[in-house]
Amino acid sequence: MEFLPVTKQEMLDRGWTQCDFVYVCGDAYVDHPSFGHAIISRILERHGYNVGIISQPDWKNPRSIDVFGRPRLGFLVSGGNMDSMVNHYSVTKHRRKTDAFTPGGVMGKRPDYATVVYCNLIRQTYRDVPILIGGIEASLRRLAHYDYWSESMKRSILLDSQADLLMYGMGEKSIVEIAEALNAGMDVKDITYIDGTVFKTADLDDSLPTLVLPAYEEIKKDKRAYAQSFRVQYGNCDPFTAKRLAEPYGKEYVVQNPPQKPLTMAEMDAVYDLPYCRTYHPSYEKLGGVPAIEEVKFSLVSNRGCFGACSFCALTFHQGRIVQVRSHNSILKEAEQMVKDKDFKGYIHDVGGPTANFRHPACEKQMTKGACGGRQCLYPAPCKNINADHSDYVALLRKLRKIPGVKKVFIRSGIRFDYLLAEQKQTFFRELVQYHVSGQLKVAPEHVSDAVLSRMGKPRNAVYNRFVEQYFALSKQYGLEQYLVPYLMSSHPGSTMKVEELMSEIRQQGFSDLAMVSDAILEKNGKLTVIPKAEFAPPSLGQLGVKAPQEVLMHVVLSGGTYNDEGLRLIGHDRAWLDAQLARRGYAKEQLFCVTGNEAGHLLLIPSGEKQTAPSGEVSL
Repeated sequence: MEFLPVTKQEMLDRGWTQCDFVYVCGDAYVDHPSFGHAIISRILERHGYNVGIISQPDWKNPRSIDVFGRPRLGFLVSGGNMDSMVNHYSVTKHRRKTDAFTPGGVMGKRPDYATVVYCNLIRQTYRDVPILIGGIEASLRRLAHYDYWSESMKRSILLDSQADLLMYGMGEKSIVEIAEALNAGMDVKDITYIDGTVFKTADLDDSLPTLVLPAYEEIKKDKRAYAQSFRVQYGNCDPFTAKRLAEPYGKEYVVQNPPQKPLTMAEMDAVYDLPYCRTYHPSYEKLGGVPAIEEVKFSLVSNRGCFGACSFCALTFHQGRIVQVRSHNSILKEAEQMVKDKDFKGYIHDVGGPTANFRHPACEKQMTKGACGGRQCLYPAPCKNINADHSDYVALLRKLRKIPGVKKVFIRSGIRFDYLLAEQKQTFFRELVQYHVSGQLKVAPEHVSDAVLSRMGKPRNAVYNRFVEQYFALSKQYGLEQYLVPYLMSSHPGSTMKVEELMSEIRQQGFSDLAMVSDAILEKNGKLTVIPKAEFAPPSLGQLGVKAPQEVLMHVVLSGGTYNDEGLRLIGHDRAWLDAQLARRGYAKEQLFCVTGNEAGHLLLIPSGEKQTAPSGEVSL
């Protein structure tokens, strides 16, 4: 196995005079199937196309995308595994300090709105070469959308990027069809028929059933029009029932074809059996490597898609509601290859996907007729037709545990607890607790208020409480001290009180006006936590002539001596940074009950056996 070329000399060494495709990506080059650019480039290679990789080009220098010269068929452009704005900014719009997808974790190696910037950079040099865009950034911005970062409505990214064609979703089928069409000499403007693509045109094809969405100018002015448009889009994410959508922009349209059909098990296996190097490019070694590989290097992708269909989640819009899975043989083969890695210590970190315990479609009809329109599989309660059988997942996990060299198999992807509880046998629940928890299990109740949960499309809080009760009972039965890490949201629609009650609560905390409040969180005990706007935080730093930083929430980064990698990611740091801070205070992680921190680098330490934290436990950078 060898990496695809990243320099012209490497291209020439392969005997190529020209690349068929040049892939420009906002991430470092990591040849691992958890990275979109690796999958797409290896699929093209398997079909006989020559692909060169340009990772994180200097967007201020047009020559940076000219490494291989003019590609024969086109440029492929992706912002990376994350939307570049999510990669750069926290939800409070603070600039993140590190980028796990860049060598050494260095921030700032890709621009904001990377897909648009890269495409416009290419157009400065190659005005007539086809540009094909994909990845999560393009997929979720394929039609007009509200941009949180600029607080404005933006056009389809296809227009702002000057690209010719957009691939949304995972793209394994659409990229091959596009490559074959271009290779056959078809003009990219005529490639308007491929599922999972978005194109622009001046004329709509009347022979195809098409839903015309509200025009961009209309949704810019009217929030309700935008909401209605998105509802139509959301209702047309199913590959078996979706219609073609057209969004007007003056005299032209942006047209979305229905999603690509779900992959069969054999097709999924073929994708993950490609000859990946399974690590980052060796040129990054001297820069400290690519941190993102650590979370996935010893993890196994079991599935994709999610029939949970939570109202706040982008998965339906990107991967769809139909779960697709790999075979046991494919996963076991990858695990056996993993065991041979010199860095493998005996621990498989995860066996899952968007939702770990989904190993087949919600019901038999989904793979031929699609998911039910206007209904959900799990909300408000599991559908009577749902197949909540976990036996296939249990059998897979048992096989993995028996592989020589494997000490433990953990599950770190989210568990859908209402689906777990819907199974009568509960074999998976018992074995999950007994064998597959690394001290703490991630679950996503998302909220504690039933009024909010109903808007989220999540089960009532009583369902989560039942799961918690059984989880700790099983842990006690097996003599295990294990914890839960619940994911919760604040400020979701529905998180409201009567105005009079809200005003009374914030006045009791010293704020006379709602304009002084940045966020208000209704806690499980009924109390209101108020986070003031920076200039009104007591004492007011603004009044003292000091630049006032926005107050931010503290996140758990260590619990019971175990790292919380998600909490570290949210504050922009990693395990090495935390170890260094603890060493400065004279603590080993095993001595601490809990550590919380925020993006500003402040830590709060609670030693084991102490119920409260002394002021000396604070560390500032």
